[in-house]
Amino acid sequence: MSDHDNRVRLRDIARGIVGTLPDLVTVNKGLLQLATLRPNWRGSIGAVIEKHARNHGERVALAFEDQRWTYAEFNAWANQVAALLRSKGVGSGDAVAVLMENRPEVLACVAGIVKLGAIAGMLNHNQRGEVLEHSIRLAKAKVIVVGEECVEALESTACVPGRDTERLYLWEGEGKAPKGYTAMRPLVRDMPEDNPPETANIVQKTPAFYIFTSGTTGLPKASVMSHYRWLSGMAGVGQGSLRLKPEDIFYCCLPLYHNNALTVSWGAALGSGATLALSRKFSASRFWDEIRSYRATAFCYIGELCRYLLNRPATSNDRNHRVRVAIGNGLRPEIWDEFQSRFGIDRICEFYGASEGNLAFINGFGLTKTAGFCPMTFAIVEFDADSEQPQRDAKGYMKKVASGGIGLLISEVTDRRPFEGYTDPKASEAKLFRNVFKKGDCWFNTGDLVRDQGYKHIAFVDRVGDTFRWKGENVATTEVEGALNRHPAVEQAVVYGVQLAGCDGRAGMAALTWKGGRIDGQGLARHLCGTLPAYAVPLFLRLREEQEVTGTFKFRKVDLKKQGFDPAQSGEPLYVLCDRSRGYEPLTLELFQRISSGELRL
Repeated sequence: MSDHDNRVRLRDIARGIVGTLPDLVTVNKGLLQLATLRPNWRGSIGAVIEKHARNHGERVALAFEDQRWTYAEFNAWANQVAALLRSKGVGSGDAVAVLMENRPEVLACVAGIVKLGAIAGMLNHNQRGEVLEHSIRLAKAKVIVVGEECVEALESTACVPGRDTERLYLWEGEGKAPKGYTAMRPLVRDMPEDNPPETANIVQKTPAFYIFTSGTTGLPKASVMSHYRWLSGMAGVGQGSLRLKPEDIFYCCLPLYHNNALTVSWGAALGSGATLALSRKFSASRFWDEIRSYRATAFCYIGELCRYLLNRPATSNDRNHRVRVAIGNGLRPEIWDEFQSRFGIDRICEFYGASEGNLAFINGFGLTKTAGFCPMTFAIVEFDADSEQPQRDAKGYMKKVASGGIGLLISEVTDRRPFEGYTDPKASEAKLFRNVFKKGDCWFNTGDLVRDQGYKHIAFVDRVGDTFRWKGENVATTEVEGALNRHPAVEQAVVYGVQLAGCDGRAGMAALTWKGGRIDGQGLARHLCGTLPAYAVPLFLRLREEQEVTGTFKFRKVDLKKQGFDPAQSGEPLYVLCDRSRGYEPLTLELFQRISSGELRL
């Protein structure tokens, strides 16, 4: 790829194809599986598990700490869960909510649920109160499986035994179940291990999971993941791109309520008959020790995870592992080369996808700083940052950006690539554009701005709503965050736009975690002014001891935007760039009042 403009060249594709030749058999298996999937044909996650149990039952399917389950053992366990749920009235199309932290029981429950043609509602165990209750009600669950570690979270809602008579509450834990809950383990142990007959009749378009959005911009929505999309990911990721083999061990420390764990990680392992090595949670200090302990050959990342690992002190042990490939999304371009070089990872398969979306990109050719390639029909269209809407011409149709341009990513909705959307039909319809390039067509709005890199490759630029307009120019927060993160004293940067009195658009503001000592406002301003266009240099800074992140390591910006640059609301040190030669200086109450009144123009 060209370092100058990050464009993909034909020679890059050629090198990537040559690189796949040693794994051509594995790649072709994945592509063949992908080509033979159809929404209306029979096929399911449970059927894949049963196939491995039947053909290679002795292989290790799941590793957790010092425990191991073969495919035969795991399949039998899932069958027992399915039999229990069936005895409690669960059938095809019913939802069973799962509220547990990462542990093997989550996957056994999920496998048992989907083997019946039922839907696993993957509740976020970090949620509490109104937000968690909203998720439970969205799922319309007939049964809730609650881990002993999550009873406190559940009891912060009204959905608890005694107050809620609509659902059965199964308790997954050691010892006696709390009052109102039914102990699950002893019941599961007494159930038959035979494959449930329902599994053979499941068609691929059947919903398998509800994956809940993080709720950072409002209450969560429940996106639908069908067996068809899951199987497509399994074939395209595990074999077609990662090129995993049965002897591989895939390490996952991401929460199982997220698709990067449940679909990407588990799917990659299952697709190849490999082992999934599951961790309770991500820990930067324990990450590589666990990788070595499991003898992992692949792992999945998300968001800022890679930066957390880079921020750890370098050691002589950094390359002492068996990992040859990593997959995930959110690896920032400014740290890509350093991360890959320091930890000695042969290939990084950055990908792009949305839980509710109908397309995915993956870096299957081993390039750098790209979200990858997509063979499906998509378009990148011109976008207006002020109205946050795509631009339409005089005839009412959208216009594609020029090669190398930045625009809104949309994907065509077809019978082969349906939009599964959310459980809420109104929320689903709001994600669709109609009459885009011709009358009657339908396209999914990803809500993301991307750069066209050529040869059907893209680079992620920003989330719609994060990009803002200032001085008549579009400012991509990821570009500004990249410039800030290249300053040696900045540990983490979160950029967003804030309103200024009497000004159109929004001014840039950055919340920073600073690596000790007093902030060098003049040096930081000099660095940014020499790196960014003048309009993109943040006018305000906010210093924080640590950034707020979601359970999947994405920054929370909603409260930061609301509080803006008001000292009374932030409760943290604020700085302003009044004069670029002086650099950033403390934002006093007097300065705030002068800026807010419009007396001081920035």
